[in-house]
Amino acid sequence: MVITESGAQAALRRGSVSVLEAEEEKVMRMRLGATLPLSARLERIATASDAEIEILSYEIEAFLRMKEREPRTAQAPCATVAAPSRVKEKILRALRRKQ
Repeated sequence: MVITESGAQAALRRGSVSVLEAEEEKVMRMRLGATLPLSARLERIATASDAEIEILSYEIEAFLRMKEREPRTAQAPCATVAAPSRVKEKILRALRRKQ
């Protein structure tokens, strides 16, 4: 029996596959781009304590304040001043003489 990629995607979209372990199913979904069915429950990745949540909020607040203090020069292009060159000066002198 040959299983095609589209057949595997369809089987994964219908729901959980009992033949595969949870990790194998996750890898297959990622490999084939098969999404979970809409009826699937969302996984809770980690449970954070109140202290961890508070520390994370302080980190986010500090990051946002740091971003506000950064100079805005990196966002807007600035005019650069070219160093004078002998060739350029020579051309300018020649043009001034012709006027």
